[in-house]
Amino acid sequence: MSKNFSKNAVLAARNVCKQVSSPEGTLTILSDVSFAIEKGDSVAVVGASGAGKSTLLALLAGLDLPTSGEIWLDGTNLTKLDEDGRAAVRARSVGFVFQFFHLVPSLNALENVMLPLELGGHSEPRRAARELMDKVGLSGRWSHYPSQLSGGEKQRVAIARAFATKPAVLFADEPTGNLDSRTGENIIELMFELNHNSSTTLVLVTHDNALAGRCDRILGLDAGRLVTDERAAA
Repeated sequence: MSKNFSKNAVLAARNVCKQVSSPEGTLTILSDVSFAIEKGDSVAVVGASGAGKSTLLALLAGLDLPTSGEIWLDGTNLTKLDEDGRAAVRARSVGFVFQFFHLVPSLNALENVMLPLELGGHSEPRRAARELMDKVGLSGRWSHYPSQLSGGEKQRVAIARAFATKPAVLFADEPTGNLDSRTGENIIELMFELNHNSSTTLVLVTHDNALAGRCDRILGLDAGRLVTDERAAA
């Protein structure tokens, strides 16, 4: 980890900029964004549509590279790695939960949770996956395929899959955006419970101010700049 970051930081951005080409010329999506996040924290990333939230999430997870600046994840400078190197870090240190679940339709619920365990060489992927299914309240649904599950059940499977490798950081991009309010609340309770029990750092992109307020910290983006960095009130 860079000497400018706390030794407890599991995730950090330093002077991160992201620019892309457009018909109108160079478009700046993120400009000089810097912060560090410590292990076990829950952090909400908020801002209007187009503020750069999803772009920032992609950079923090190593799915894309910044135009300039550095991203550090679990002690590794992602900006010094090629795509294969970043993929290896993601496999070891990152879990994802998305608005539209991204389950493999040809695999049943249990097999979806087993997938990252098998790819990671886990010695007992079926046993570990069934334990995770129990934790998310789906012990009776492991043989069902995604098409046979409700939206809330699909998201529970996605959360179990995301936590399967005990990631250092869980990234969630509008995880309740495709769910009704009651189901969304249940999913959020589950994510915070797993975040607390496993000490996994949670980074959550959301438009929901009430949800953001439940996190330890709020990062606010406006037109690609970090304009808010607040700890939650005790």
